[in-house]
Amino acid sequence: MRRALSILLLVLAVSTANEVQSQCSICTKTAQQLGHKPAKGLNNGIIYLMIAPLAIIGVVGYRWWKGGGLKN
Repeated sequence: MRRALSILLLVLAVSTANEVQSQCSICTKTAQQLGHKPAKGLNNGIIYLMIAPLAIIGVVGYRWWKGGGLKN
């Protein structure tokens, strides 16, 4: 039941997100000067580069959760 609820919440979170803005203020100004298509490419590149660290954090968190966390 817990796993099904987690999957449902993940699906809802992903399906309801309209568009992710992952640019800092400097990148936003640069993207505005480039135009729409290059700005979208820059945004997609930032999200692509974000996947690896988030995946590592997710794997470590999952293993910690399944392993019982810190044991004394």
